[in-house]
Amino acid sequence: MSINEFTLDAHHDNLPAKVEANRQAIVDSPSYVLAERDGLFMKRAEMRPVRMQLELQKTELLMREQGIESTVVVFGGTQIVPRAAAERRLAKAQAALAKEPNSTAMKRAVVRAERVLAKSYYYDHAREFAKVVSSACQLNGKCEFVITTGGGPGIMEAANRGAYEIGAKNIGLNIELPHEQEPNPYITPELCFQFHYFAMRKFHFILRAAALVVFPGGYGTLDELFNTLCLRQTGRMQSIPIILYGRRYWESVIDFQFLADEGVIADEHIDLVSYAETPEEAWQTIAKFHNVA
Repeated sequence: MSINEFTLDAHHDNLPAKVEANRQAIVDSPSYVLAERDGLFMKRAEMRPVRMQLELQKTELLMREQGIESTVVVFGGTQIVPRAAAERRLAKAQAALAKEPNSTAMKRAVVRAERVLAKSYYYDHAREFAKVVSSACQLNGKCEFVITTGGGPGIMEAANRGAYEIGAKNIGLNIELPHEQEPNPYITPELCFQFHYFAMRKFHFILRAAALVVFPGGYGTLDELFNTLCLRQTGRMQSIPIILYGRRYWESVIDFQFLADEGVIADEHIDLVSYAETPEEAWQTIAKFHNVA
């Protein structure tokens, strides 16, 4: 024990009980915790700007440390899984219907499972696309066109998996949601990030993007697609190809021509999107846009 520690202990031993209780309350008080270690303080509503800045800065610094120059962002539905998994889901739905053959909900579940199964090939295409991109652009230590996803299951998993399988770096920008969501297991560990704020996550999707490839998906996929389209329409981000993968699906979901005919977007804004049906076609669109050999 140092002299200072001995002196301090001796001093405390001589404190009246009431004063000693107050001393203990002082060192136990949340106000005495260093701000950087005070989790409760950091979670206060008034600290939201600081938390947002931390999410922005942490990801930016680690991206730089990993040498990430540009990314190819892949969006798509979480429910689009490999064929074997889709077949199991359909079999489960059919078994449930067999037990309750008059159930409207069970019939609906079978129809939905059949549609998911019909789209399972998109998982394979996203996986192959990521291999093609990563093979072309992550050579000799370069970190160009790094596959980036939301880090979750489905199409996101497929894209991360494709890059992982050829030993290429890939990124997952995961989001904290009310229900548990663990990152898929194919993301480069040093490049897997968790966000609380959608705004900061969207910022990092776009910041280094050299292209956006959008596979079939739902609300989340549409949100990210239209966020990018709006930024491109208003000239608030770099020019990139926005590729909708699976023309039949997307033309059933969005009628861009109708929007132009109604006068709510300009005719030239239809040209902000292009379509692809194969991994190679999607890659060639990107390579031509960026003059990549």
